[in-house]
Amino acid sequence: MFDRRQFLSLAALSGAGVLTVSRTTAAAPKQVKTNAKIIIVGAGAAGASLANRLVRRVDGATITIIDPSQNHLYQPGLSLVAAGLKPADYVISKTTEWLPKGVMLIPEAVAAVDPEVQTVATTGGQTLSYDFLVLAPGLVLDHDAIEGFSLEMVGQNGIGALYAGPEYAARTWAAAEKFTQSGGRGIFTRPATEMKCAGAPLKHTFLIDDIARRAGNRGKVEIIYAAHNDALFGVPIVSEKVRMLFQDRGILPAYSHVLKAVDAQRKVATFATPEGNRALDYDYLHVVPPQRAPDFIRQSGLSWADRWADQGWVEVDMYNLRHLRYPQVFALGDVAGVPKGKTAASVKFQVPVVEDHLVAAIQGRTGSTTYNGYTSCPMITRVGRAMLVEFDYHNNLIMSFPGVIAPLEELWITWLMKEVALKATYNAMLRGRA
Repeated sequence: MFDRRQFLSLAALSGAGVLTVSRTTAAAPKQVKTNAKIIIVGAGAAGASLANRLVRRVDGATITIIDPSQNHLYQPGLSLVAAGLKPADYVISKTTEWLPKGVMLIPEAVAAVDPEVQTVATTGGQTLSYDFLVLAPGLVLDHDAIEGFSLEMVGQNGIGALYAGPEYAARTWAAAEKFTQSGGRGIFTRPATEMKCAGAPLKHTFLIDDIARRAGNRGKVEIIYAAHNDALFGVPIVSEKVRMLFQDRGILPAYSHVLKAVDAQRKVATFATPEGNRALDYDYLHVVPPQRAPDFIRQSGLSWADRWADQGWVEVDMYNLRHLRYPQVFALGDVAGVPKGKTAASVKFQVPVVEDHLVAAIQGRTGSTTYNGYTSCPMITRVGRAMLVEFDYHNNLIMSFPGVIAPLEELWITWLMKEVALKATYNAMLRGRA
C-alpha cells in the first residue's frame, strides 16, 4: 500500500512529471516545412493542446484559432465548485495564457463553415480559407429545451446547474448547501442526449449526499437520481457499481426519467417517462440540460445524418477523428461524433491522433496512430474518496496505475489524484506536453 507521501510522488510523476519527460527524454520529431493554412475552431482544452503541438511539428504553416472566449475554463473543477470545495475562480484562466507564439487568435465566434470551398466565416464578417480545419468548439448546453427553465433561476428556489460555468456552479452550491441544512427532496438529473463527462451528475449526487451526512442531516433528506434510461452509467460494470453504492446510501434511482419542464414557483419538475409525464415536487433540483453541437456545424453539412441526427455531432472516423466525407476536416473533443470521448482525459489521447494524421496529410501520406475511445472519470463518491473509472469504445476497463489504483474502488488515492495531479496534468496537456 502507498502512504500519502508516496502518493504525492506519484501525483508529481503523473502531473508535472509528464512535462519533464516530454522535454528531456522524448525525441522531438523533425519539423515539416509547409505553407498550409490550418484553422482550429475553439481554444479550449483540445484546441489549445493541438495548437501547441502543431507549432512544434510544422514550419511555415499559418495556424489560426477562432474563439470568442476571453477565459479558459478548467471544466473538471466545476463539480468541486458546486460542492463548496473550491472557489469559482479555481477554474478560470485567460485563453491567451495557453496559446503558443506564432498562432493567430481571432476572438470571434464562427458563423458558418463551407466544406466545399474550404472557408470559415466569423460573426465579425471575416471569411478565411483553409487547407485543413480542426473543429473543437465544444458543445451547446441547450437549457432552452427545458420548458420553464432559465439560467437566471440557478441559485434560487432550490435550483442548481453546475455545467453552465463557474458563476452558476457557485450559485449551485448556494442552493445545494441550503438543501443539505434544511432537508427535503433533492432530484438530480441527466439528459437523454450524449453529454460531456457523464460522471459529473453522479459526482454531484454523491457529494451532496455526503455533505448532508457530515452535517448530520441525512435523515432529513431524500435523494433521487433521475437516469435517462435503464442504467446509471454507460459502462455496464460501472453502472452496477453505482447502483450498489446508491443502494448502500439510500439514493433512489428513477430510471427512464428525462427532465422536461420546471415550475420554479411551485417547485415541481416534470419528467418524460415510458408511462407518460410524471410530476415530482422538489426542494433541490440539479438541472443538466440536453447537449448538442453548435448551430454552425449542424448547418454546414458536417454532422452525421443517420446517427445523433438531433444532436449534430461531426461525422468522423472513430479511430482517426477525420471527417468521412471531407478529408481536410478533423474534429476533437465534445463535438466529435464518436461513441465515447467527451472528457478532458479523452482529449489528451485524441489530440496526438489528429496531430499525426494532419501532419501526415500535409506530407501526402497516411497517419498511423489510432484513438481507441479512451475515456476517464475520477468519479467522486464522497469527500475524500473517488473511483478512477477508465474505459474504451468497447467498455473494457483500462488501468493506468495497475497495482496502485484498483478500478471501481473508492480510494483516497484517487481523490488526491483529482485534487493534486489532475489539474497539473491538464495544464501540461494544454501546453502540448502531455
